[in-house]
Formats: sequence, C-alpha cells, structure tokens
Amino acid sequence: MIAFVSGTVAALAPDAAVVEVGGVGMAVQCTPNTLSTLRVGQTARLATSLVVREDSLTLYGFADDDERQTFELLQTASGVGPRLAQAMLAVHAPDALRRAVATADEKALTAVPGIGKKGAQKLLLELKDRLGAPVGTATAASPVTAGWRDQLHAALIGLGYATREADEAVTAVTPQAEAAGGTPQVGALLKAALQTLNRAR
Repeated sequence: MIAFVSGTVAALAPDAAVVEVGGVGMAVQCTPNTLSTLRVGQTARLATSLVVREDSLTLYGFADDDERQTFELLQTASGVGPRLAQAMLAVHAPDALRRAVATADEKALTAVPGIGKKGAQKLLLELKDRLGAPVGTATAASPVTAGWRDQLHAALIGLGYATREADEAVTAVTPQAEAAGGTPQVGALLKAALQTLNRAR
C-alpha cells in the first residue's frame, strides 16, 4: 500500500497530476478540488490509495487522509468502484457525504454523475453505518459549493492557462453553474471550461 506521495509536481492534467518522487514520475488520479491546490514546480504531499486490477495499477490522490479514508469506505458499497467514489468526492467534501448519508439526503447523492434515484437509495442503506457521523459545520463541509469560481479559476491557472483565459472560461461556464442551482459540480464545470478554451485556440 502506498500511503502517500511527496515530491515536486511535474505536470497537471484535468484529472491527474504527475508527482516526481526520487526521480520517478508518479501519475496520481485526483479530483478537480485537489488539483486546484497543486502548482507545477512546487512540492506537494498527497494521501494516496492504490487500486490494483488485473491489467492496471492506478494511484488515486487526495488532499488529506480523511478524503482518502472516505474514498475507500465508499467502495465497500456494492456497485461503487474507484471512479464513482472519486466522482462523489469531486462533488461533495467527506463531511458533506457523511451528512447526506446521516440525513438520508437522496438529492445530494443524485447530484453526482452516474447516481440515479434508485442507486442513491441503495447507497444510503449500505453506507448508513460505515461513513460515521459528520464532524464539521455545514459551511465548513461544503467547500465545493462555496466559491466554485475561485476553485475553477485556480484549477485552470494550475493547468497552465493565463489569468485572462481562466477569467474568460469561468465567465463562459457561469450560466451552466447557475442552472445547476446551489450545488454546481466543479468537475463538470472544469471539463466545460476546458472545452471552451480548446475551441478558442
């Protein structure tokens, strides 16, 4: 088990970072929220979870141990693989997920791409006694919904775009974010912003 990686950020992509550890570039799959905190050339420490398959070894990276533990607990539910678990953490912070499960909030789970009403009901039943009780306040537990513009802007800058390009991309996806209501999905907005930038080039 690789518990964490620490080293210089060598490259960033929309869904992954490459961290140089002892002369080796470790590709780490990350949520947009985690990627937005990284900068090429700077040192980073990511908590990690190694997912082993017959044909692949995939390293998932997280901002802290709580996020990694939540990622691993989510996968104890039937039908939840690493990609869906990561998608859940891209939309909700760990404490927001604990609160959603504790309060049987179907709407919060169906906000995650790939989870429908029946899937949400099933997850609420299976995860009820696994995730634990929420520990923070509602405000502290919802960094994704509080300041999505700042997170999206930081992620684009981290990917190497100029400030002006990042500003224009954020403006371009604002209608999509507002249409999503109170829970804009930073991951989906980042993809839309990148498509906008690619079209402009």
